[in-house]
Amino acid sequence: MNRHVTNLLILFTLIACTSAAQTQSKVLTEAAPQAGGFSALRLTRLDSGMNDWVKKNWINGSVALIARHGKIVFDKAYGYNDMDTKSPLDKNGIFRIASQTKAITTVAVMMLWEEGKFSLDDPVSKFIPSFANETVLNIFNAADTTYTTVPAKRAVTIRDLLTHTSGIGYPAIGTAEENAVYAKSKITGGVGVRNQELSDAMKQLGSLPLFFQPGEQWKYGLNADVLGYLVQIWSGMTLEEFFTKRIFQPLGMKDTYFNLPASKGPRLVNFFLQDSTGAIKKQDKAFGGALDMNYPLEKTGYFSGGGGLVSTIYDYAVFLQMLLNGGQYNGVRLLSRNTVRMMTTNQIGDLFVNLGGVTTENKFGLGFSLITANGSRLGPSQAGTYAWGGVFSTSYWVDPKEDMLVLIYRQIWGAHVADTDKAFRALVYQAIND
Repeated sequence: MNRHVTNLLILFTLIACTSAAQTQSKVLTEAAPQAGGFSALRLTRLDSGMNDWVKKNWINGSVALIARHGKIVFDKAYGYNDMDTKSPLDKNGIFRIASQTKAITTVAVMMLWEEGKFSLDDPVSKFIPSFANETVLNIFNAADTTYTTVPAKRAVTIRDLLTHTSGIGYPAIGTAEENAVYAKSKITGGVGVRNQELSDAMKQLGSLPLFFQPGEQWKYGLNADVLGYLVQIWSGMTLEEFFTKRIFQPLGMKDTYFNLPASKGPRLVNFFLQDSTGAIKKQDKAFGGALDMNYPLEKTGYFSGGGGLVSTIYDYAVFLQMLLNGGQYNGVRLLSRNTVRMMTTNQIGDLFVNLGGVTTENKFGLGFSLITANGSRLGPSQAGTYAWGGVFSTSYWVDPKEDMLVLIYRQIWGAHVADTDKAFRALVYQAIND
């Protein structure tokens, strides 16, 4: 083989390798619907639907983004950020994403796991001693909030935290027993906290009873806040510093914060509540007045790994595309593809995921709910789709088989939010045209 042929073969190999790498690591770009395998005509149904939700007074407004094969085929805002002045909702608005923080905390944890900082089956007590000798709630007396306990059968592990199988409850939004036990010890949901240190709260949490035996149930709990504190222990940085230096800056997420800069304050989206008469009104507070909704602008050092962030729909789409790419984005690798595979694989076996008293067909990975083959019969999302959302009505899902990520953001509580969720999913999938 002469030198000319050899050089050509080397060149073709390099081109092939570069092409393969680009295929695996897509960077989000705006494109016509056809470039992402969508029908422009059928997307008009989604456009009409989102306009109709505002006209029907179901919600004040919403923002949606759809990307497939790395192509953003839909990125629009509908409705109002102020119902009185009819000020429009901006697709670049900054939203309180609440529990969507959990996925970012999970990525931080798994980055440190890849660095050998811990084993997934290490006991939490190895790093937070107050979690040693855990107990489980046995008998609770509602009259005076006293209780008895029994010993935990085994230690709570890091994997338990990542899968919500630890036995830890959720303050304020949990059962009456959880709310009472945590309130007595001033354990909060972590959002809008002032005059308290995360380290103190998590150490205190470790001394309180679990609400079931570790590994025996799935129950949504304060696990990601514990994980956020562990990230601080393992990395030597605050969670804010770790997120910023290791995730946000490398990915180019310029609008995602625990502490929203004052200069970006005007972009913070208003929060609304629909009352029993159907009227939608802007709210300065939530949770019965307990949470000031300007909390992102009030400087905090309490970094809730379970709910503290604000972000734009585009920033979070970049984060999701990184996961869909197998852990890398725009030349930056945060995780190996096999770590992402673990995170998006059933980690809870035969346990059931129960949310709001409803048992679903879903399973749970490390930080995400997962649609199973059986569960996929109930809707258009493919088996293997992973998802989560936030309490203020933001939501996302990633469908790897369709090579697609989808987000819908609102900032409202009301009777029709669930109706928009159901309609939205169907309208997205019906527009796929390849």
